[in-house]
Amino acid sequence: MAKRPRDPNQLAKLVVDIAMGETADSVSEGKKHPKAVKGRAGGKKGGKARALHLTPTKRTEIATIAANARWKKR
Repeated sequence: MAKRPRDPNQLAKLVVDIAMGETADSVSEGKKHPKAVKGRAGGKKGGKARALHLTPTKRTEIATIAANARWKKR
């Protein structure tokens, strides 16, 4: 697989050629992360899953730190 050109003009021409269908995109699907190809990489469930595993005391501590950080900026 050939690398993409570093020169901005050559890269722009390659992008236009790919968009026009004159050249196939050289990024292979095999090198991408399987979850990234499928869609989200688990980001949608992250906060909910983390909240389920935190104790109420730990959640309060995290919220206090966040509130202090917000009010400190003002």
